[in-house]
This record gives sequence, C-alpha cells and structure tokens, in this order.
Amino acid sequence: MNYKELPEDFLNRLPEMIPSHVYDQVAKSFSLTKPTTFRVNRLKSSPEEVIEFMKANHIAISPIAWYSDAFSTYASTRELTDLSLYKDGKFYIQGLSSMIPALVLNLEPSDSILDIAAAPGSKTSQIASIMNNSGKIIANDLSRQRIFKLKANLKEQGVTNTLFSNIPGENIWRKYPEYFDKTLVDAPCSMEGRFNSNDPDSYTAWTMKKVKELSHRQKYLLRGAITATKVGGTIIYSTCTLSPEENEGVIQWILDKEGDAVSIEPISIEGLTLSPGLTQWGEQRYDSSLRNSARIYPSSTMEGFFIAKIHKNKSTLVPEMFEKTTKKRG
Repeated sequence: MNYKELPEDFLNRLPEMIPSHVYDQVAKSFSLTKPTTFRVNRLKSSPEEVIEFMKANHIAISPIAWYSDAFSTYASTRELTDLSLYKDGKFYIQGLSSMIPALVLNLEPSDSILDIAAAPGSKTSQIASIMNNSGKIIANDLSRQRIFKLKANLKEQGVTNTLFSNIPGENIWRKYPEYFDKTLVDAPCSMEGRFNSNDPDSYTAWTMKKVKELSHRQKYLLRGAITATKVGGTIIYSTCTLSPEENEGVIQWILDKEGDAVSIEPISIEGLTLSPGLTQWGEQRYDSSLRNSARIYPSSTMEGFFIAKIHKNKSTLVPEMFEKTTKKRG
C-alpha cells in the first residue's frame, strides 16, 4: 500500500517535520517491510555464540556497525522466536532506534537507574545486559497488568538487579527524591515513527487530539523523572514519534519550568548519523540547545525516534513540594 493511506492530518504536517533532503526517504519508508533486528543478551550469551548458532541454522544475519551487540536479518520474527536460542533468552528482538536510549545513558557498574515507564522491558533488559546485572534498576510502570509482563520478560532474560514499582511516574519522586544516578523516560507516545501503511493497526488510532493529550502527560512524567534524579545526574527522554509537541515541545516546557537547573547535552554514537532536534515548529521557537537533541528519521532499516539527554545541574526540590505532599497525607 502507498504511504498516502496514512491519516491526512499527519501527512499534512509531515513536510514541516521532516527536512526536505530526507523527505522522500521518510515517505517511502512508511510502506516498506523493514528487516528484523535484535541484540545479544550478554547476561546469557555472546555475539560469537549467536553468530555461530545462526550460521548453523542457515539464518543470514548482518552486524550493526554502531552497536556490537546488534544484528539485522530478513528472517521473520516468527522464525526467530521459534529458535531455541531465543526461547533461552539469549537474544532479544528489538528495533534499532529503540536500542539507542540505553546506549547514551553512559552506564556505570555502580549506577542506580530508574526506568520510569518500563513495560514490557526492552530497554530495562538492555540496561541490565550492559551493566552485567550490577548496580540497581527500579523498573516502574503505571499498569499492574504490564508489570506482570515486565517481570516475566526480565526473568526470561536472566535479569537479577531490578526491583519493580507501580507508581504514577509523575509522583515517583515522592518516594525517591533526587535518588537516582540516571533515569530513562521512554515515554508513551503517538508512535508516528512506527507507522506502516501495510499495517492499519499502526496508525488508525492516531489523532491530533491524542498527540495533545500525550504531550501533556509526557511533560509531567519527565518532570517527575528529573525530580527523582540526583544533582549531577542524567535523564534520557525518548519517544518513537515525530510530533514536535511530544518531543522538542516537551523539552522546551521543562526548560521553561526548571530554568538553569537542567541543560540539554549533545548526543553522539560512533558510526551512527543522528539529525539535530528542531528549533522551530510553525510559529513556535525552541531554545537553541534543542539542536543537541537527536532525531532519527524513519528509513529502510530504522523507525523514527527522538532522544534528548538532560543534565541536572542543581536541585529541583523545593520546600513547597513537601508541604503539599504532607497536607495531602494529612
């Protein structure tokens, strides 16, 4: 099917969201079947074991230049999930763009990590794999049902350094005020970066009303994450959508609210080209530091994504916040 099957309001916005030099690539990507991508779970396996296994099973795989644990293949998801290596939790099927947020957290073995919207656990398990089950991860999710799926997923992956939490993300700072070294906010979003005209389920629920509702939720989720992070800590905000209201607009709101308590840091991964964040959307002007954020435009191999790396320069806790909390409890 042609990409023009996508929602009309979305298509009307697309030329403003996408630079002209990649517009054709992006438009065509919405009707392509992308290769299946996966990463090795270092808690249970190694790239060498996975490569040998795939070769023995006559499955052609290609390494990803910018991430030594990642591979792509034209084997179907069904073919991969039928493999004993997958069932043993030795590799994890995940989009390439989705692997980037954990990489740019710059994890250290002793870190305390918050994954504020963790289910189903793709990025939580990746963080645990990178950290070799050291440090501590709090995997939080608002839905009790998704927490069950999250727990099962992480158990299958051999993750042991993670505790679970079921708290609204915007309020988690009340239990963990300025506690975490690093926080991941992989926010619920309108998923425009995953639209595919061959899969109506990927886009039929999209509306501008939904974009605006999600933007409101994302702002408070991110603010809660910042308040739960230590001074000097890092917060990664990511979405799999193209909408500036859910991306740069959310970061601008945080800059307006928190002032010089936070700043936006550059993002780079050797071997991977990232596009800068927008500094203008319609009549809206964003802070020039938004160029430090990263946009990954949909392509033949990658889904659309947005990532911002936030450094916490000073405390965002104020006495009034605790007074309000105490009054509510009283």
